[in-house]
Order: sequence, then structure tokens, then C-alpha cells
Amino acid sequence: MTEDQGKEMSREERLAEKLRENLRRRKQQSRLLSDGPSEAPTAESPASALSKPAGDS
Repeated sequence: MTEDQGKEMSREERLAEKLRENLRRRKQQSRLLSDGPSEAPTAESPASALSKPAGDS
């Protein structure tokens, strides 16, 4: 959506577009969460997510 389109769209059309964007974002987030813990660090292993490379002190 460009600025020109935003000015021409009614309030309801702008809100509908934002709702569609939000729905897409939430669906994507839900898919990532349902893929399992192998994709994201779990609460059981926070050390692996926060570990530093060997050369940094």
C-alpha cells in the first residue's frame, strides 16, 4: 500500500487492510511456534541460546 492509495482509501478499507496484515502475521507466528522447539530455544536450555563464542571474553 502506497501513500497515494492510503489517501484514497476509506477508513473501513484501511482498517480491513490492517486486519488482513495482522492476520497474516499472526498465522505466520503461529506456524513458527507450532513447528516445535527445534526451531527456537526452549526454557529448558537457555544457556545454549546465550552462550558466547569461544574467543570472546
